[in-house]
Amino acid sequence: MTDIIREHTNDRMSQLVIHGDTVYLAGQVAHPGASVTEQAKGCLEQVDALLAEAGTDKTRILQAIIWLDDMADFAEMNAVWDAWIPAGAGPARACGEAKLATPDYKVEFIITAAK
Repeated sequence: MTDIIREHTNDRMSQLVIHGDTVYLAGQVAHPGASVTEQAKGCLEQVDALLAEAGTDKTRILQAIIWLDDMADFAEMNAVWDAWIPAGAGPARACGEAKLATPDYKVEFIITAAK
């Protein structure tokens, strides 16, 4: 049986969970109140750091789920995503609109990757 490793854990959740060769990240948010561009950049910086901690990187992302508080920001978020994701390494991806934890958050990224 494969062990489950949980990192950056509190009573509610873990920011990083590793099971076998699969890495799961909690939803990443950043810079409350900032623009969609700044929040997306901050989220993806956190994704990079957590993936590195798990021994992998953005070229190994299997799936990305992105929540926007307003789909009117889709193009702005995509500009950040497109500049960040390596050519040829696009994962399975979904993006939808949802109320996030607070009105100060405009975007949240949920990532699953291979080691």
